[in-house]
Amino acid sequence: MELIDGIETKELRVIPDERGRLMEMLRADDPIFEKFGQVYLSTTYPGVVKGWHSHKLQSDYVICVRGMIKLVIHDPRDDSPTRGMVNEFFIGEHNPMLIKIPPGLHHGWKCISETEAYIINVPTMVYNYENPDEYRIDPHENDIPYDWTSRDG
Repeated sequence: MELIDGIETKELRVIPDERGRLMEMLRADDPIFEKFGQVYLSTTYPGVVKGWHSHKLQSDYVICVRGMIKLVIHDPRDDSPTRGMVNEFFIGEHNPMLIKIPPGLHHGWKCISETEAYIINVPTMVYNYENPDEYRIDPHENDIPYDWTSRDG
């Protein structure tokens, strides 16, 4: 798949032993690393869409550590060589991956597992309660060329 300009991915390696598992997600010496703002956990119930939203200043590093999500990213940037493009990633327990989402891109996800999905986000900025860098769009009624409906068959 051709990636939207600025998106970076990192396949995550799970290291099992008799005690359990270890999975490094993001390191300061990773080529994909930009800077640290904060870390938070978000959960999503089966079939629920969380999106669309975007940021003007921060990048997001998104990892699904439990369950599975369909992470979708749309490029509305006027100056981008990939303007109008949509990327779709299926990430989580069965496909551990980190996705770096730069500023200016619409993004959201849908929980596609039968159980609640746990998503870790590592944004490059701390959340500013008085002036959040958070811009929301209705997940279904918008001009983004994407339909969240599952495609069976």
